[in-house]
Amino acid sequence: MTCVVSEKGQITIPKALRDRLGLLPGQRLEAHAEGGRLVLNKIVRSGGIESVVGILPRDGGTDETIEGLRGPADL
Repeated sequence: MTCVVSEKGQITIPKALRDRLGLLPGQRLEAHAEGGRLVLNKIVRSGGIESVVGILPRDGGTDETIEGLRGPADL
């Protein structure tokens, strides 16, 4: 797979590679040089809210989610 460096120094990681590595939008990566190569490591947070963000489906807004859990609101 080939990437092109933009004028701003940005690259796009090919979708097949993002999918294979589980890289999602907002994923933080650590970059370093190793033996003349660029190496990117996925930063994995353990514990805290970061460990569960994105694991639940997002099939609607907050109101729909709460109503699904509690039932209809009594007015």
